[in-house]
Amino acid sequence: MPACNLIIDSCCDLPFDVVDREGIELIEFPYIAGDGEHSDDMYRSRSAHDFFDSMRNGDEPSTAQVPLTVYQDVFTRAIESGVPTVCLSFSSGLSGSYNTAMIIRDQLVAEHPEAELYVVDTLLASIAEGFLVYEAIRQRDRGLTAKEMVDWAEEARYYIDAEFMVDDLEALRRGGRIPASVALAGSKLDVKPLLNIALDGKLSLTGVARGRKKGIKQLAEYYAKHVSDEGAARFAVIGNADCPKDADRLKEALSKIDENILFLESSIGPVIGSHVGPGMIAVVFWGGDKREDMSVADRIARKVKQG
Repeated sequence: MPACNLIIDSCCDLPFDVVDREGIELIEFPYIAGDGEHSDDMYRSRSAHDFFDSMRNGDEPSTAQVPLTVYQDVFTRAIESGVPTVCLSFSSGLSGSYNTAMIIRDQLVAEHPEAELYVVDTLLASIAEGFLVYEAIRQRDRGLTAKEMVDWAEEARYYIDAEFMVDDLEALRRGGRIPASVALAGSKLDVKPLLNIALDGKLSLTGVARGRKKGIKQLAEYYAKHVSDEGAARFAVIGNADCPKDADRLKEALSKIDENILFLESSIGPVIGSHVGPGMIAVVFWGGDKREDMSVADRIARKVKQG
């Protein structure tokens, strides 16, 4: 029997059958579409194609915070179970959900000082967060305790590398995830933006591609440049926002780089999808320590902040 339980959220964009396990509770983020409010249930109630097709036809879905009561209910159940529990949270750089979770966690632990309930800021989103969750489930099944899981996740998050391509930056601009000036520049250049998740858990523009075919090639080149050499078998998660043919092209390009690579494929969920729009494609893998890529000035600032 595992030594701890996990609480995860739907922004990890994994297939539901991967996370539908005993001892794992899912927090479903809400989103608002043209026909009203929905829960991101990992496409159990509607298909990815249906969601993204509605965006192609003019729907502009928006997202909302998880209500406080949801965290209160989920965390209370975790404490009442008596099983030490770790919540792996969506990046604080993109959402206020981590801060909300911490407020509720601190309140409940103050009332139940014996409880082992932890919240980890993954500093990741979408299938990058999903990569961490997937590996955390494996480590849990191998016997990590709750405290060991926290230590593992807080270190592992810096070794998860990702790059993704979006069709345009309009949805990200509309959701306030990137500056309007960046979106405007992208639209005028008529290019496909490439982004990753920076050290602070926010989005960072890494480059542009002239067309989707070149963008897929650049995603594969990014993988080749940044993938870790450690481990016998390499593993990547491929995510797509209703563009399965492009996902197949990316898999083919990655297989040419590494014929032994293993894949997990997933659809980008409606909450993340609301911000990236149809046509996003992403690759996530184990890379090097992202903290080593910091500039000298950023390293000094980080050291000062940590005291």
